Amino acid sequence: MNKPARHIEWAVWGGLVLIIAVIGGAFVWSRLNENKLPLPVLGQLSDFNLTNQDNGAVSLASLRGKVWVADIIFSRCPGPCAKMTRHLAELQAALPKNSPVQLVSFTSDPDYDTPVILKRYAERFKADQSHWWFLTGNKQEIRRLAVNDFKFVMVEKKPEEREVPDDLFIHSTWFVLVDAKGQIRGWTDAQGSLHAYFDSEDPETRARILAAIPELLRET
Repeated sequence: MNKPARHIEWAVWGGLVLIIAVIGGAFVWSRLNENKLPLPVLGQLSDFNLTNQDNGAVSLASLRGKVWVADIIFSRCPGPCAKMTRHLAELQAALPKNSPVQLVSFTSDPDYDTPVILKRYAERFKADQSHWWFLTGNKQEIRRLAVNDFKFVMVEKKPEEREVPDDLFIHSTWFVLVDAKGQIRGWTDAQGSLHAYFDSEDPETRARILAAIPELLRET
């Protein structure tokens, strides 16, 4: 290879390295700035009176002063509930011990999911039951809270729509982040788009929850 050709080759490779460095730097810069964006307040939860897996009464006041992550499942769910609960168990394992953070799983099937059933379900996923409550109670109250406050989807299937006997509900598969004042908090991406929910299936989105929790704890 003659010298002019070699110089051209080095110039091409040098240009490619520079482009990659610029793109990588821009990506890192955007992610750092994204993480600094505030967590918008999306709404205030109304009070509720439900029962956890230990037969303890739980209200909004029970969670005052704690940051919490909520979802909606049911114990005999043949679909995504087990996967959602496993992902929440992974969050549980990543949280500092004895931090004022609570995990809260509401059941969409309170007629079946008694405290005894939910306790068995919690044990199945090795839930730290002092920091992870599975809540049941009045069906209408759960529906009001889930649909009106959390904006969860919660639709009971008609018998003819069920693929298997326990295919009882269509429900949301996302996690919701709640601050110590009982306010639902969202997040803003690098493009400025507002997101109200955290996709339970997305590892990156779950990582956002872990990054957001210390920020909300500092607010308290």
